[in-house]
Amino acid sequence: MSTCTTLSRELTEPLSATAATATTWLLLEQSGPWGARALTGSHLDPGLGAELERATEGTGVRIALVRRPGRHADTDTTARHEVLLAHTSPADPWVRRGRLSSPAELLGLDFAALGAGDHGSFGAPHVGGPIALVCTNGRRDRCCALLGRPLAAEIAAAGHSEVWEVTHLGGHRFSPTMLVLPHGYAYGRLTAESAKEVLAATAAGHTVPAHSRGRSYWPRPAQAAEQAVRELTGESAADALTLHQHPGGSPWTVDVRHADGRRWRVVVAESASEPPRPESCGKAPGTPSRMDVVELVPVTA
Repeated sequence: MSTCTTLSRELTEPLSATAATATTWLLLEQSGPWGARALTGSHLDPGLGAELERATEGTGVRIALVRRPGRHADTDTTARHEVLLAHTSPADPWVRRGRLSSPAELLGLDFAALGAGDHGSFGAPHVGGPIALVCTNGRRDRCCALLGRPLAAEIAAAGHSEVWEVTHLGGHRFSPTMLVLPHGYAYGRLTAESAKEVLAATAAGHTVPAHSRGRSYWPRPAQAAEQAVRELTGESAADALTLHQHPGGSPWTVDVRHADGRRWRVVVAESASEPPRPESCGKAPGTPSRMDVVELVPVTA
């Protein structure tokens, strides 16, 4: 059976610079089945889901639903909902968590402040290991269910206590995909072994560039620039690099600075992936955007 993931692999489509962008992630626990548009197609009140989508638009906050791996019966309508909030800036990453009796309480949050990195003392700091979010929403794309659900179950069975299924991370054709907090790097085409490698590296404050789709905090051109510098230098410390993307369109100029003072100027151009391929199972073939590094030079003064 041909799927979007098999075609993407066969065409050697690069993973780099394909992470969904968000400065802050808001993850709401909602058990039970999910529809293709989960915020308005699950057991969450659809009116509330639509309000949350409108409230977070343009703030840098990306909202998704999460649930624990396993069976997804939703018979307890009085259950409290866990909420994870994560800001993924290299300068000040944080993860906070709390429990709500009603998801409608989220509408009281200042989403613009959350997107800018101010948590407003929501909940309490997360204490523990990395948080793994594996995309498993088969109603969105069958590859996420066929490949993502077994991955989430296996790494949870291996003893990783902070494993969640998530509704949407983008990039179905790179399934199984996983976002890892606190740093907010997205990964694709994972196996159980490589996912465990990523979680171990994250626990030590590192990323794994070989499987990385990019840090969600950065726009896609900056994601490409970061990946190029990591490949050039072999640097894997998650917060070692900070980036500044200059205004404008393709080609973009991105300044990359290492914590030790080294700097690079990276030029990134956007192009269309050829030949056409479906970005998701069941969709017509298209030419998804890709980001290519066309120049990388050190800055010495």
